[in-house]
Amino acid sequence: MSIKRPRSLKWSLVLRIALLQCAMLTLIIVGILGALLATGLIPHDYEDGTMDVLADAVARDAGGKLVLRETSDLAKLRSDVPDLWFIIRDKQGQRLQEGTVPAIFQPFAGLLDTISDARIDHSIGESAPPDAKIRWTETAAGNLQIFTGTKGGLSLLRLLGQAPQFFLQGILPLAGLMALATLFATPWVVRGALSGLGHAAAEAERIDIDQRGVQLPLEDVPKEVTPLVKAVNAALARLDKGYERHKRFLTDAAHELRTPVAILNTRLASLPATPERARLLQDAARLSTLTDQLLDLQRLDRQTSPFDKVDLVAIARGVIVDLAPMAFSAGYEMSFEPEPEAVFATGDRTAIERAVTNIVQNAIEHGGRAGKITVSVTAPAVIEVRDEGDGVPPAERERIFEPFYRLRPQDHGAGLGLNLVQEIMQLHGGRIEILDGKPSGARFRMSFRALPA
Repeated sequence: MSIKRPRSLKWSLVLRIALLQCAMLTLIIVGILGALLATGLIPHDYEDGTMDVLADAVARDAGGKLVLRETSDLAKLRSDVPDLWFIIRDKQGQRLQEGTVPAIFQPFAGLLDTISDARIDHSIGESAPPDAKIRWTETAAGNLQIFTGTKGGLSLLRLLGQAPQFFLQGILPLAGLMALATLFATPWVVRGALSGLGHAAAEAERIDIDQRGVQLPLEDVPKEVTPLVKAVNAALARLDKGYERHKRFLTDAAHELRTPVAILNTRLASLPATPERARLLQDAARLSTLTDQLLDLQRLDRQTSPFDKVDLVAIARGVIVDLAPMAFSAGYEMSFEPEPEAVFATGDRTAIERAVTNIVQNAIEHGGRAGKITVSVTAPAVIEVRDEGDGVPPAERERIFEPFYRLRPQDHGAGLGLNLVQEIMQLHGGRIEILDGKPSGARFRMSFRALPA
């Protein structure tokens, strides 16, 4: 299923504004023309009514002679103007005449060869309209000269017939210029109007599981978008409250588990030494470790004290001393390989100690119960834990940091141990990597921010 591309606000506004401008121009011009027609202003001033009807009606017959077709406009003109008169001629001398040319205009009939365009009136000065007109005009019969009176009116159908040409030649170019101006103005307007959303988006980038309490700013946000920003802020507040309730529940549950787990360990320790007792002690230890991991996660989540200068060599050595008996009893050899005598970093000593402990315990659990577990510390600030087990397939190296992820169905999984390690490394601005062991097994590398010795 293809994802539909989001629409551009800029182009959507440009298109809609351009269409609106074009429609408004058309309505305004049509409204003006309608008002002029309704009030009679156009017929009063229009002087080409008779000439338009004659130009539409004139044609040529099969022999090429000029003829006048009986159109409805021509019939109406004859009805409205009983004394209709006209002379129509072409450049070859063919002539079509009807009616009697008034005596005052008869001298012009003999001078038509020398006149191309004329407005003739019996009174002194310019009148609107004149009493007669002479004009060469394009018709279906070719370019013809028409000499006639001006008593005909404006045809509404003819006016409407000119609307497409008027739209293409008048309205469309003007609308195009306005759309071009809109094209350049709209991005500037949109950027200015939505500048507040840019600040809100930058603040939204800060939202993270470890960065709670963030609210999107409402300053400079357009009023139309304010309800959306307020709804997002309300949703963030609800999520923060739900997250806090979830954290409190986990903390309370971990605290409540510590007492019954301790009692269980005490009672198991008092039982006779049998294989079943040993398995039960291992299960109880795993449960105790999980409880401690839950508490560690809550403590890291509330970490507020500044980091101190810590010695990674000393931390790794302490973990080796604590876990060596467990490793020996599980069938492993232990090796500690610090390159320098001290490697310093900034961090929380307890958290780093927990991270190294979890990595070593993971090696003990999943290293195949044979071979050697090696802990090394190298400059500038790197701790590595290597085992000689089956290793971790490259495709699974990101997923094993998920809580309770099982590499194989029969495994117990890493619980929260590796997830806790990843949280600790992120808290310290470092990273945890899984590499291939040499010659086999898994190699966990923890890289911290180094300090000079």
